Amino acid sequence: MNRRGILGASGLALAIGLWPFRQGEAASFPVTLSDAEWRKRLSPPAYRVLRQEGTEAPFSSPLLREHRAGLFTCGGCRRPLFASRTKFESGTGWPSFWAPLKDAVGTRRDMTFGMSRTEVHCARCGGHLGHVFDDGPKPTGLRYCMNGAAMGFAPARA
Repeated sequence: MNRRGILGASGLALAIGLWPFRQGEAASFPVTLSDAEWRKRLSPPAYRVLRQEGTEAPFSSPLLREHRAGLFTCGGCRRPLFASRTKFESGTGWPSFWAPLKDAVGTRRDMTFGMSRTEVHCARCGGHLGHVFDDGPKPTGLRYCMNGAAMGFAPARA
């Protein structure tokens, strides 16, 4: 094997080793479905985000412009995740919140793409929602940057 082959193989091994890494053990969740059941239940964009940990294009979600009173819910299992009063305009292109509802989400370390981030998932079905960052507004200083494709919205009843 020549030098180019060795360097290429080394780079590929490093990329494979770093790219899909998630810290922590696989968790079990109260709502579990087979991959076929999730595909049947979810739209293709929701499946890509919730089950394959994808990201929607910035500024593409109708939930970005949702300003009514109500609850933002998991697109996979309908669990309420965020109250509309915690939503704020972050300018990032994704719906952003400064706090989730109590016990609605879980987090884990995400080392994909060689970055250290904190992934946010639904506590009931484990669906990937987005990431949380420490550059949000008061009172928490957190920015839960969520994919609208992973969520629904239930308006408050009058």
